[in-house]
Amino acid sequence: MELQLTNIGVIKELFSRHGFSFTKSLGQNFLINPSVCPKIAEFGGCAENVCALEIGTGIGVLTRELAKRCDKVVAVEIDEGLRPILEETLEGLDNVEVIFADVMQTDLAAVLEEKFGGKETVVCANLPYYITSPVIMRVLESRLPVKAMTVMVQKEAADRLCAAPATRECGAISYAVNYYSVPKLLFKVNRGSFMPAPNVDSAVVRLDIRTEKMLPENEEQALFRIIRAGFSQRRKQLANPLSAEFNMPKTQIAEILQTANIKPSARAEELSLEDYFSLARIFCDK
Repeated sequence: MELQLTNIGVIKELFSRHGFSFTKSLGQNFLINPSVCPKIAEFGGCAENVCALEIGTGIGVLTRELAKRCDKVVAVEIDEGLRPILEETLEGLDNVEVIFADVMQTDLAAVLEEKFGGKETVVCANLPYYITSPVIMRVLESRLPVKAMTVMVQKEAADRLCAAPATRECGAISYAVNYYSVPKLLFKVNRGSFMPAPNVDSAVVRLDIRTEKMLPENEEQALFRIIRAGFSQRRKQLANPLSAEFNMPKTQIAEILQTANIKPSARAEELSLEDYFSLARIFCDK
């Protein structure tokens, strides 16, 4: 009989039997809502002839849902303390492999090539707040051969990830996510779905990865340098942080902005992604 891994009693008994305790620094909150992981797997694109890379296993709730639908699942989990629990909860699943490593220090491209050999791949993850942006950017910047990345994150982070450029809600991460992918907020997950319950609600977001590069390498580097600089002082007019970043007089920056049809008084969050493309091209030309 399959363990009910979203049952609080089962989870506590597992933890007690294996001597496992929560690691606060890893932001561990375990799902107790049985409807969430099947939806993540379905909406995340899991299917026959598709492989899944999971980032962070918890006790294997999502891992098992991925394994039911995908040809193969490889999960990267940082907490070695979960090893004996996962050996029990994933027992009998021949299409699952867990790699105990820090995803931020792992060559994910090499893992995908070795384990999946070019098969269509999706990424799924339930990410702690403290590492949401770094993990997402690592996957996107690595240009992994994946079709989509579906992540559960805190609601505030989900709103920022899906915010359209040139809106009040957007941040530097919004522009990066829109550059590399097409984001979509799938559904909300209330805080009572977790043990221990966090202080905020969560949401599930899917990023459909763009297959074509939108800019050449030098312009792409300039693009993100400009965006980072602009949002480092997002309340100030864009000319100020760009002047400091590129060590150029504000008058010259103002001329560049006007050449790109951008008001010199504009702030970082007021520009469209295409505005930033124009700036990147001009800075590269200069």
